Amino acid sequence: MFITGGKASYPDIESIYKLSLEAREAIQEFIHKTPLVYNYTISNIVGYDTYLKLENMQKTGSFKVRGAVFRTYTLIKEYEGRGEKLPGVVAASSGNHAQGVAYAAKVFGIPAIIVMPKTASSTKINATKSYGAKVVLHGEIYDEAYEKAMEISREKGYVFIHPYDDPYIIAGQATIGHEIIDELKKPGVVLVPIGGGGLISGIAVAVKKRSPSTKIIGVQPVNASAMLHLIQGRIEGYRPKPSIADGVVVKKPGDLTSRIVRELVDDIVVVDEEDISYAINFLLERAKIVAEGAGALSVAALLSRQYSPIRGPVVAVISGGNIDPALLSRIIMHELAKDKRLLSITGELWDKPGELGKVISVLAKYDLNIVDIRHDRWDPKLLPSKAKLEIVFEAKTSEDVKLALAELERIGYRFKVKE
Repeated sequence: MFITGGKASYPDIESIYKLSLEAREAIQEFIHKTPLVYNYTISNIVGYDTYLKLENMQKTGSFKVRGAVFRTYTLIKEYEGRGEKLPGVVAASSGNHAQGVAYAAKVFGIPAIIVMPKTASSTKINATKSYGAKVVLHGEIYDEAYEKAMEISREKGYVFIHPYDDPYIIAGQATIGHEIIDELKKPGVVLVPIGGGGLISGIAVAVKKRSPSTKIIGVQPVNASAMLHLIQGRIEGYRPKPSIADGVVVKKPGDLTSRIVRELVDDIVVVDEEDISYAINFLLERAKIVAEGAGALSVAALLSRQYSPIRGPVVAVISGGNIDPALLSRIIMHELAKDKRLLSITGELWDKPGELGKVISVLAKYDLNIVDIRHDRWDPKLLPSKAKLEIVFEAKTSEDVKLALAELERIGYRFKVKE
């Protein structure tokens, strides 16, 4: 325990590194050693061999389980050392930390209470419950859930497990860094998502100890760059904005994690929402990898050239894959539309049987796959005998669309692409 006089003290980096070695042994039977896979396409883009560390394939779908399991393990040992039994654990989270703590409690057979904001998705609530934890819904934001968790901790004597600002949590996440170095020995750079800072702190502790020349680069959304603001001395009054990388949206990073980041992390870059959306879709379409917004940050930095490596090999940590299916669907449609593979055309036609069929026949001729059709008969600018039509379709090439529109005009139907 790093406690002095009833107050938490900051352990030095060497102490956390030693803890990470203990963590490797302690958690190995409860987690996956996740794949480190070479990606040909990204390697060509950045000019160096690039590997993806797939924590989306971890137990519970996120790296968070590593720290949660190790912290729970050490708590049990601490209580046993005093001849006592750990009464239970409590955590506050709306996502991956909730599932990590719930899983850890399950494998060690201890009670767990997870406080989640009322705004948490039903998918994440049900996933947390599936590990046997009791879920308490409280408040609208994390801070309110946190206060409730601390209240439960005081009332029941359960130990609160912090999502990132804890040396044992950091040591658990450091096992990812050990796995990377075990396989690549001396990577040129490792890119890591940053929220509260637990993941990058752990990876930096392990990697910098074993390969000091390796660069550690943090990646944050421009909408939620609390760590960068803190490092630059601009955290006062900072309020993050919503981001599709919701797993890294925090108001203030940890005290311990920010100290480690200052000492060991070489740079922090930011990416915008379009960069993140593109990276999620790229990973799904080109690499067959499902990544949540936070999980795609490292790849977003490479694809957008917000970070350009000067030497390799390059490692991008995919921190998790717990993305809401509805959000993933919207991202796919958004990227298809950006790429002109999903288009919408509008036009008018006579409101009588057979007219729509003629239009559809032309689109089918050019292999344009219809996704949606919308009629509007109530526009006051329309003649009573006409209807406005909007057709959404998938296109393989822009040439097919041009040919289809030209043929429609030849037979009397003027349609235009909706911007």
